[in-house]
Amino acid sequence: MKRSIFILLIFLFNLTSAQENILFWPKGEMPNSKGLKIEKQASNPEISTQEAELFVFLPPKAERSKRSVIIIPGGGYSKLTYNEGAFQIAKWMNTLGISAFVLYYRLPTSPDLVQREIAPLQDAQAAIKYVRINASQWNLSPDQVGVVGTSAGGHLATSVSNIAIDYTGLKGDWSNISTIPDFAVLFCPVIDFGTFAHAGSRKSLLGETASQEKITEYSMQNRVTEKTPPTILFHNQDDTAVPAMNSILYFKAMTKNKVKGALFVFPEGGHRFSITNKNELSENWKKLCADWLKTLDSK
Repeated sequence: MKRSIFILLIFLFNLTSAQENILFWPKGEMPNSKGLKIEKQASNPEISTQEAELFVFLPPKAERSKRSVIIIPGGGYSKLTYNEGAFQIAKWMNTLGISAFVLYYRLPTSPDLVQREIAPLQDAQAAIKYVRINASQWNLSPDQVGVVGTSAGGHLATSVSNIAIDYTGLKGDWSNISTIPDFAVLFCPVIDFGTFAHAGSRKSLLGETASQEKITEYSMQNRVTEKTPPTILFHNQDDTAVPAMNSILYFKAMTKNKVKGALFVFPEGGHRFSITNKNELSENWKKLCADWLKTLDSK
């Protein structure tokens, strides 16, 4: 009981560190739902809420650039590791003057979904549209909206980077807004659903009996084209959860298609990149990332 209360307090503390949270789907227009009422689990806050949300982290106006990112946490598509894999990164992005929106997306394991594998993508696409259509209220540019993905969140970030079909079904002014981000930053991303797959992510997204056709379709190295946005990838060679070959395969596809980007594979660090990395070498990811983001200004 004490542990549950402690976890809940940590969850509430992290939520209050954001300026606001937004239910970004227009009322009554969230697709792919059976309309079930699912109670939040206070004792397990890493389980997503039923309706997608954005948690807003803004730098001071005097320090704010026109750039923003939507941060997509991992969790194997069965939970959301929002703290280390999202909130900390959001606060770090703020130190660069970049506004950050942490995405709470619907999990494919939810019983409320009609079609499990497209729900996270629908939420990510709608979130990008929302930030773009409302960019002026935060003094942001609708043409400088990127995505940041960690682990399975990296799979969703590459999905929204490469799948041009708009699954949101949104009409009116929303319909003409692109769902493709302007750039991507990936940490230990799940990319491949075949030989180098994170089995848990594949099972949660596609089910236990996914066909080879689905596995190929959702292996994101196969979806890269010349229209894929500039992307920087960070991975650790000793990552046993999501092998570094995931990032290597994606970067290889980027290079083949002449997509601007960078790949950094550090020898140690396991399956994590955080603001307070203990490994002295992989700690350099922050400078490398900040410097790479500056190069986007010259495009």
